[in-house]
Amino acid sequence: MSPPEQTAGPHDQRPPEDLAEAGVYSTSEQGDAHGLVVLAMGLSYCLSPCDGFFRLLVEPGQVEAVRIQLAKFDRESIGWPPLPVLPESPMAQLALGGPVVWALVVAAVYWGQCEWPDRLEARGALDSQAVFGAGQWWRPFTALFLHAEPAHLWSNLLPGVLVFAVVCASFGRLRGWLLLGLASVAANTAVAGLSFPREYRSLGASTAVFAGLGLLTGRAACLAWRSVQSRRWRAVFVPLGAGGTLLALHGVGGPRTDVAAHLAGFAMGLLVGAFSSLGGARAARSAPASGWGPK
Repeated sequence: MSPPEQTAGPHDQRPPEDLAEAGVYSTSEQGDAHGLVVLAMGLSYCLSPCDGFFRLLVEPGQVEAVRIQLAKFDRESIGWPPLPVLPESPMAQLALGGPVVWALVVAAVYWGQCEWPDRLEARGALDSQAVFGAGQWWRPFTALFLHAEPAHLWSNLLPGVLVFAVVCASFGRLRGWLLLGLASVAANTAVAGLSFPREYRSLGASTAVFAGLGLLTGRAACLAWRSVQSRRWRAVFVPLGAGGTLLALHGVGGPRTDVAAHLAGFAMGLLVGAFSSLGGARAARSAPASGWGPK
């Protein structure tokens, strides 16, 4: 009968009978992994198979010290190697939940407009004289939820869900909505203030859509500026050019487009997005300056 197989360390060719057992392991890979601890101590070891297991054998005078180091190695190896982290799908990263809820709320508000014609518009649409003359400061916010007709509603809902989802994925859900609200309300207030005391009336979510586009553009420009050391202006021009192109294509055309509201939304979003990134994306038709109309 042939003698049992023995696996020795680089400095140990002695038979197992002359060595002491420091540990027993179920596989040779585990035994060799623990043997590396012994080698790191400057000692040699022998890995001997026995009854389906593998005995780690060392010099009898070093067995206690080896066992202490092996116990430390076992404690430090708990949970290692870590499980692979599977990347989230692009749809999960878009954070569609909040934007879909926003779309449902805007659709419900439009249903209310149809049920009670002119009531919600009279109290909630953006009106420069009501805001600055009568102190109705809620109008820059409430105007974002009102729409003039179904086509106007859908032209804001569809791009709004996409842009807002990307904003929430880029800035975080809560922070993204806060920045989006800040930029949108500031843009409506600025347009109404610049028009006062002239009459200016408008409604629609397109200001928020372009504010979202501005947020994304400002963040991308800031990240581009910080990511390169030379030719920074060339790097910044890429996101600014992309955002400006989208604004020009979808925000300044059409006979009823409220260009001022779209420009203000984009500009406010651009500033807020850039400044918020220093510490650490089809727009609707709109109304002319006088008379109710979409934007």
